[in-house]
This record gives sequence, C-alpha cells and structure tokens, in this order.
Amino acid sequence: MVKHIILWTLDPALTSAQKAEVKAGIKAGLEGLMGQVPGLLDVKVHIDGRLASSNCDVMLDSTLESEEALKAYAVHPAHVAVANGKVRPYTVQRTCLDFEV
Repeated sequence: MVKHIILWTLDPALTSAQKAEVKAGIKAGLEGLMGQVPGLLDVKVHIDGRLASSNCDVMLDSTLESEEALKAYAVHPAHVAVANGKVRPYTVQRTCLDFEV
C-alpha cells in the first residue's frame, strides 16, 4: 500500500468566507473520488481544527493499493477534474509526501 499525503496553502488573497468555501469544495471533491478511482482505498481531507502553529490550510490523507495505482490516480479524469477545478485555482503552495506502508 501507498500513502499519498498532500498539504496545500490557500491563496492569501481569499477572504475567510472564500477560504471556507474553497476548503469545503476541496473536501467534497477529493473525498467524492472514493469508488470512482480504481485502487483508491481511503481518502480524508482535513480542513478544520487548524492550530495557529500550522503553516498550511488543507491536508489530503489518502491510501492507494500500490505505486501503480497512485500513478493511475494522478491522471484519472475524475481526479484531474477536481484538481483543476477545486484545488489549483485557489492554492499557492503544494507539498507532497508519498511512501509505502
């Protein structure tokens, strides 16, 4: 199995209300990929409970069957649609950690 962890920082030009809306959209979009993307075993998007010591806004914590499944997830049309429509337009920084478990 492979863990795929992403941390995003939202565009600081967004208002608090806009950030809340964007976070909800990211969560709904990415968690909605369960059952659509082969090999995606688990996906959770953390948008609440952020402490002041944090330096990012949103966390994706996902598990895939294998490295091959991760590569297929990256180009799957449903994932690409969420990334291009709900994530990339509103984020200024992305950090990724992929590892085997």
